[in-house]
Amino acid sequence: MTTQQLLDRANAAKRSIAFAASEDKNRLLRAMADRLRAGQDEILAANAADLDAARERISEVMLDRLRLTPERIEGMAAGLEQVAQLPDPVGRVLKKTTRPNGLEIEKVSVPLGVIAIIYESRPNVTADAAALCLKAGSACVLRGGKEAIGSNKAIVAALRCGAQEKGFDPDLICLVEDTSRASATELMTAEGKIDLLIPRGGAGLIRACVENATVPCIETGTGICHIYVDESADPEMAARILLNAKASRPSVCNAAEDCLVHQAIAPVFLPLAAQKLEEAGVELRLDPAAAKIISGKAAGAHDFDTEFLDYILGVKVVKDLDEALAHIAAHSTHHSEAIITRDEKAAERFCREVDSAAVYVNASTRFTDGGEFGLGCEMGISTQKIGARGPMGLEEITTYKYLIRGNGQIR
Repeated sequence: MTTQQLLDRANAAKRSIAFAASEDKNRLLRAMADRLRAGQDEILAANAADLDAARERISEVMLDRLRLTPERIEGMAAGLEQVAQLPDPVGRVLKKTTRPNGLEIEKVSVPLGVIAIIYESRPNVTADAAALCLKAGSACVLRGGKEAIGSNKAIVAALRCGAQEKGFDPDLICLVEDTSRASATELMTAEGKIDLLIPRGGAGLIRACVENATVPCIETGTGICHIYVDESADPEMAARILLNAKASRPSVCNAAEDCLVHQAIAPVFLPLAAQKLEEAGVELRLDPAAAKIISGKAAGAHDFDTEFLDYILGVKVVKDLDEALAHIAAHSTHHSEAIITRDEKAAERFCREVDSAAVYVNASTRFTDGGEFGLGCEMGISTQKIGARGPMGLEEITTYKYLIRGNGQIR
């Protein structure tokens, strides 16, 4: 089936979810979760084939993004059920006013219609995106990467089965099986058929969508995230947070890519952190000041502007908070940044001046996630300032309209 035919089917199906009652949508999501669990063997078999095909072409870290396990499939199913438990974002009265002329004006949340998601090698996105779109009253068109095509087909088959079981049109969940650039371009330029395009992946994919899309597009994901260790930080706590932010799952966008260290604490902190990081297999890329304290590779010209998505960390010693803030302003992708400090004034200034979607004090950047923020699974992390920003949950993928009630007023 062509991409255009899929878009036509999704548009024909969207009304069946747009006007569905909350409980009917929740039953749909729970049925989809059940079908994921029931289809576990088929999904794992398809994923194993994807892993075999990709093993010589992508890194071990990226293979981890692609890999499914029974626990990860259960996590996907549980995510569907969590979305079912969230309040319905559709039909909320956001604002209500009565004008002097008697007109009653309501601002009410409504579905977008058809949401397209272009993503790379994380098959769990397939279930997460479908769950959020359907709960928000929209149909979804999913276009994953070639590495995960078998996994995605098996997951979508299970989700569509759950939809059909509950009397919904299965074309509410459409998978673009053509993983060529041509299909991505078709989605980017499908005016009148796509109401919102969301890219999830590396910097190249996001840049291509933002630069080429003629449909509304949300900029998401690229995460050059910083941990700044202030002079008053507890070194043990700072090292523990940095290890988590870098090494717990380096292939995700909320992983730390750069560590900035105040010169006053660097002689104590850096040896402690370097030992923990090297034990976890992290390669350190050091500026000249850091290289005088610990061993590692010299940072290259572009290392502080690179989203490594790997066991690599840029390390820079800074003179003070001013220099740390200036570095973040120059190199951040406005995703997530953290300060580790016991100085409340330094923390307040960091929070006030850092211009990113999520700003942390004494906590890992790995918490930038819809589930961790209580939003259920997320559609992505928006790094733009207009519209959605940060983890995109249900509210961020609805729109609104005005309802005006009168009794004969004319202008």
